[in-house]
Amino acid sequence: MAGKVKRRLIGVVTLMAALSGWLGAGSSAAQAGPAQAKPAAKPTSIVITSKDLPNPVVIRADTQPDLFAAVFDQVSWLKGDGQTTAPKAADLGPKYTVVVHVNEVATRTYDLYPLAKGGPRAFRPAKQPDKSKPGAAWFFGRLTMGETLRAAGAPLPEQAVTLHGGGIGGGERVIPDEAIGTEEDVDRLLNELQRLMLLNGAVLLSITVGLAGIALLVRRRTR
Repeated sequence: MAGKVKRRLIGVVTLMAALSGWLGAGSSAAQAGPAQAKPAAKPTSIVITSKDLPNPVVIRADTQPDLFAAVFDQVSWLKGDGQTTAPKAADLGPKYTVVVHVNEVATRTYDLYPLAKGGPRAFRPAKQPDKSKPGAAWFFGRLTMGETLRAAGAPLPEQAVTLHGGGIGGGERVIPDEAIGTEEDVDRLLNELQRLMLLNGAVLLSITVGLAGIALLVRRRTR
């Protein structure tokens, strides 16, 4: 009888030691994983080309930090499926291609149209220099696009932001009707919003059910 108890105790201790080692190894791997991940390299320069420019414009982050930040701000947010359908070619105006470089290696490219009808437009080509495949997409550009490219050397007319009810602390920006987008664009945005709300609702329901299950289990064990 004593021999059986002894063998069972040895088995339990061995199992607990193995389980403790497995958990410790998993925890160490989880902690080591993020520490070993290398941070993404920051962009170091931007090259702007256009038929309206006699030579490419090179803007470096270390020598022209303010201008670099302003130009990079025009393209850094162009992610996702886009906000608008492709405009008519006749309504786009001059194109300025912006290529982002990291340590002299091209990584991203975008086409900017500061004088597009209805407001600036931006296009992200499907083919990217870094071999990524984000998909082709059109976006409504920032209203500061023209002035930013002009500061970089583009031969663009000076543009001013028009305000109604001008005065400090008030006023409304004037946006042409064409800049609001087509009915298809609005439907797409509404569908995306609906999907987001449904997803948030599903997550909230899952959390609620999980908490209820935990509460019920604790209640049963404390009886």
